[in-house]
Amino acid sequence: MPKLVDHDERRRSIAGALWRIASTRGLDGASMRDVAAEAGMSLGQLQHYFRSRGEMLVFALDHINELAAGRIRERVRAVGGTPSPRAVLRAIVAEMLPLDDDSRSGILVQIAYFMQAVHDERLRRHAKEGVPLLRAMLAEQIRQAVGRGEVGADRDPETEAMLLLCLIDGLTSYTLLDVQTPQEALRLADAHLDRLFAP
Repeated sequence: MPKLVDHDERRRSIAGALWRIASTRGLDGASMRDVAAEAGMSLGQLQHYFRSRGEMLVFALDHINELAAGRIRERVRAVGGTPSPRAVLRAIVAEMLPLDDDSRSGILVQIAYFMQAVHDERLRRHAKEGVPLLRAMLAEQIRQAVGRGEVGADRDPETEAMLLLCLIDGLTSYTLLDVQTPQEALRLADAHLDRLFAP
């Protein structure tokens, strides 16, 4: 009887191989042949799952975003009960910062995607799609906090959400460059939330 192959699992495995290469060499060093070798398969086998490098990159970007969303949900669940908007925002921020080896590797892969997307219209369009969703999720928490009197009514949730995203990006960059420690990055993010949640 022929061995059954889980095609979705094989695609995720290929995405993992791509991430390992991207986190150490960037995406420029990730040809389909390189990814196939890293995944322990032939180029022909890889092409059975992805017809082009662009298709492989888009799938891997989607998959890494799904994993990040799952980790955020887990962090929010770990808070317990019905978490406050502040607790939800703190969980999201903590997941988006490079606080450990796993998150650091994931962020390095995302940076490699960002660098590629600057010059690749297809990847850029695809990468930009997630930003409004993330901004809307943050803005909704801030909107709820305004309604609860925890954030000043003069604060615009959309603006504050984008400022928070920009803060996270800046803290991430300086943490990756060892300008500050992960703990200092989280402390600064908490300080920002303290200022925001001061009606």
